[in-house]
Amino acid sequence: MIQSQSRVTAIGAYVPERILTNEDLQKMVDTSDEWIVQRTGMRERRIAAEGQFTSDLAEQAVKDMVRRYGVSVQDVDMILVATSTPDFVFPSTAARLQAKLGIQNTGALDMNAACAGFGYALQIADGWITSGMYRKILVIGAETISKITDYTDRATCILFGDGAGAVLVERDEEQPGFLASITGTYGEGGMNLYKTGLARQMDGQDLGSECIVQNGREIYKWAVRNVPEGTQRLIQRAQLAPEDVDWFVPHSANLRMIEAICERGPVPFERTLTSVEYFGNTSAASIPLALQLAVDNGKLKAGQNVLLYGFGGGMTYAGSIIHWTI
Repeated sequence: MIQSQSRVTAIGAYVPERILTNEDLQKMVDTSDEWIVQRTGMRERRIAAEGQFTSDLAEQAVKDMVRRYGVSVQDVDMILVATSTPDFVFPSTAARLQAKLGIQNTGALDMNAACAGFGYALQIADGWITSGMYRKILVIGAETISKITDYTDRATCILFGDGAGAVLVERDEEQPGFLASITGTYGEGGMNLYKTGLARQMDGQDLGSECIVQNGREIYKWAVRNVPEGTQRLIQRAQLAPEDVDWFVPHSANLRMIEAICERGPVPFERTLTSVEYFGNTSAASIPLALQLAVDNGKLKAGQNVLLYGFGGGMTYAGSIIHWTI
C-alpha cells in the first residue's frame, strides 16, 4: 500500500438559520416528538431558505474554515464538492463555488455518492495529492436535502436536514494523516434509496415520486450487517487495534442505527461522534458536521485517530482512518 502524503489542515462548517423541530413536524404529519426521538434520536434539523442552495451553504462553510484557521484557499489546485443536491445538473456546484470564492486556476468537480460522498471525496483528494498531481485540495460535503423531501411523507420528512462542512487537504510528506481507506458498493440495493433523474424506472419498476424515496427497513438491515464488518477490515488495513481508534464518525443517518452498528462493531458508542441530534440526516455533510461539533466541544484533538465511515444510496460506502493533526 502506498503511504499517504497528505493530511487535513483545516475544517469549517455551516448550517442554515431556520430550525425545524419535532414539534413543528407534529403540525405537518402524523407524528410526535416522542416517536421521532425514540426511533431516530433526532430533535431538530436545519432547513435552507427558499433562495438558498447547496453552493451557498458550501461557500459559508469554506468562509468559516478560513476564519477559524487563517488559511488561504485562493491557491487550491482542485475543488471537490460531494453532494446529491446540486444547484444545477450543470454547471457543477463546485464551479459555482469557485466563482463565489473567486479562486483562479483551479479544477472543480462534483461527486455524487450520496451519504458516502464526503468519504469518497477525501480519498480522491488524498490519492491525487499523494500521486503528486496536486498539492492543495478543498473538499466539501454540502446538501439541501429539504428541497427534495416530501413533507407529506412521515417516513422521510422527519429525517433530513441541510448543512455543509469543508476541509482543506494539503501535501505533507513528514506528517501524513491518512492511515488507511476502503470503499465498496452493493448496487443491487439501489431501489432502497433513490431520487429520480432522467430515468423513470429502475429494475423494471416505475419510480414515481420526484422526491427522495427511502426503504428505511432495508437500509437499516444493510448498514447494521455491513458497516461493522467494514470498520473491522479498515482497522486491520491500518494495522491498528480497535482501542487505537479514538473516535468513530459514521454517517449520521439515524442514532438508533448507529447504536446498533456500534453494538456489533469494533468501536463502542461511547467513542462515536455524530451530528444527527440537532442537524438530522444531512447526507454528505453529516461527517464533517460531526467533526466540527467535536472540535468545538473539545472532544476531537490533535494526535487522535479518527475512523470516518460514510454509507448510503447506491448502496455504497467509503471509510478512512485519519490521524487528526489540527
